Amino acid sequence: MLTIKDLNVFYGDSQVLHDLSLELRPAESLAIMGRNGMGKTTLLKSLIGLLPARSGSILLEGRELKGMKSYERVAAGLGFVPQGRMIFPFLSVEENILTGMEGERDPRVPDYIYEYFPVLLEMRRRKGGNLSGGQQQQLAIARALVSNPRVLILDEPTEGIQPLIIKDIARTLNQLKRERGFSLIVSEQVLSFTMEIADRFLIIEKGHFVHHDQRENVDRERILSYLTI
Repeated sequence: MLTIKDLNVFYGDSQVLHDLSLELRPAESLAIMGRNGMGKTTLLKSLIGLLPARSGSILLEGRELKGMKSYERVAAGLGFVPQGRMIFPFLSVEENILTGMEGERDPRVPDYIYEYFPVLLEMRRRKGGNLSGGQQQQLAIARALVSNPRVLILDEPTEGIQPLIIKDIARTLNQLKRERGFSLIVSEQVLSFTMEIADRFLIIEKGHFVHHDQRENVDRERILSYLTI
């Protein structure tokens, strides 16, 4: 589904990502974990085109994305939920969702969005800025989903959200992934959340992948050792 090969990303003259390579299978969920400042967000921003890659390849179903604008990558099949949600606070919930359907001639919120996120149906006329953190996260996921992504990318989705809502989001993502058939990449520091959704784990440290685990034989203690200061 997604193949990244020898990806190098810089901030100015400082190299942040070093020859990163990974493969994501169809309908697979991949957790990229690590402490703050290790390169998680840089990697995801480079996938969606918010940061340019100096070299390397990003292939989505065999199509090269490197060099494309962010909106072109969304049209090609990537969906992105940024860290901090980045919803439009002065637009209504429904208007926020419809911004993810800008290319549609007659955009309407699909029924499945409100089926999986009933709170958004209840609050569809409310301004996005008046929602709680958990509700805003659901709104940001809904906005990304309406473009029908082949790969959905989430950056730190549990940040600032109550544990009960985190469990609800994990359950909903698993159900949506089964029904909609997309693959999932999640950047995260909360192991309990990724254990609910991930098939595979990659640990990033100082811009390098340093550890890999499959869900069935995950070494929780080793992963936690990379997450603690």
